[in-house]
Amino acid sequence: MDLRKLRIDEPVLSTFSEERDEYERDYARLIQSPAFRRLQGKTQVFGAGSGDYYRTRLTHSLEVSQIAREVARRLGNQYEFLSKKEHPGLVLDPSVVEIAALAHDLGHPPFGHKGEEVLNRLLMEEHGLAYEGNAQNFRILMFLEKRAGSGSGLDLTAATLLATNKYPYSLDEPGRLKGLYASEWHEIKHLRDAWQMPEGCTTLEAQLMDLCDDIAYSTHDIEDGIRAGKIQMNRTFFEDSRLIDNLVQEIVEDQGNMEVGWDQVDIPAMVKQVLADYLQQWEELYAQYDHESSRTRREMKARWVSVFAGKVGIIDAPSKGWKKVTFVESGHQDLQMLRTMEILKKLAWVTLIKDFRVQRLQKRSEIMIRRLWDSFRVPDYGRLILPPDWVASYDHHKQHWSWPRFVADYISGMTDAYAEKVYAELYASKSGSIYEMD
Repeated sequence: MDLRKLRIDEPVLSTFSEERDEYERDYARLIQSPAFRRLQGKTQVFGAGSGDYYRTRLTHSLEVSQIAREVARRLGNQYEFLSKKEHPGLVLDPSVVEIAALAHDLGHPPFGHKGEEVLNRLLMEEHGLAYEGNAQNFRILMFLEKRAGSGSGLDLTAATLLATNKYPYSLDEPGRLKGLYASEWHEIKHLRDAWQMPEGCTTLEAQLMDLCDDIAYSTHDIEDGIRAGKIQMNRTFFEDSRLIDNLVQEIVEDQGNMEVGWDQVDIPAMVKQVLADYLQQWEELYAQYDHESSRTRREMKARWVSVFAGKVGIIDAPSKGWKKVTFVESGHQDLQMLRTMEILKKLAWVTLIKDFRVQRLQKRSEIMIRRLWDSFRVPDYGRLILPPDWVASYDHHKQHWSWPRFVADYISGMTDAYAEKVYAELYASKSGSIYEMD
């Protein structure tokens, strides 16, 4: 049996003999799931519902999937070894990469990264449990979400699950900040062992999905920032010493991204150069398109996506005995392009997330999540104000589902608007009719 088509809980059906059909089933199960639909109401950068233009987690995921699928198709034609399929982890199926990209943000709670931060702090301080968006992804895919005929999870193929797994570790390991909860890690490790995956390495499909997520973040979020006026396309803004200092600080403090070789360059000088080149490109296009901001903004985004996507390639990673998906120039990793992308990602972070108005909204969302947690945290009282189907599910699984994890699952599954609705029902003086359907 093809290890890539293996499903953990579902017997292989002889009627689904073609690999394509198996992935079509994965795709259908995912996009028809409530968890996927809820992405339309979850914050990407600006709060979901704050405008009819800005991206949500859903539109972001769709854009990542489009980039990833096209790059996977190109790489399949470019690298001969991919067609040999000598190892299940050294394959790039465009359909699998697309599904993984669509699924990669399911675990994000309401209110973006702030929601994740608050839930993790509450669980850690009170119960010593972690909350992490990537881990929650797998809790949704493998346990919380339901499909017809199954009481636990969507039961996706091994190829799709491992393509979604960016961090192949258990959060129970000391010092791990990203990974999987122990319950899901046990199953994922079983698949990795069956595939004979090298320890700490991810499949090519997972690597490509992750890189395309960064490409989307560093281009699309900047487009939203320009549209919102948070990124002002003029020299006063781009040459502001405070902006440059903040970007440098974010780069230096990001210990998770030292492998792109920041020690090889003068960081302030490179930040200034990337910003200057970006503004110059904007000014040239702005003049070319008769000073039409909307068209210039779209063209900037499209060109940078094309530049980044065109640089994606595969190189050997001899130290791990594996392959690496990254930006490639002349057969070697293009560190300069990776650093450029990081600077643009930091530009989006500093100007959007760190904006004081966004911080005020995030403080408000922190208050809401904390008070929702306080409302549900005591089982005897919490179960009286939780939906009956959730309580019934907890009672059925409570031997391996603690109450704190249950409450975190419930809150994290909310959209921004639903979290505000429940908060208003509990704490506002008036909140509609009790006969409204949840």
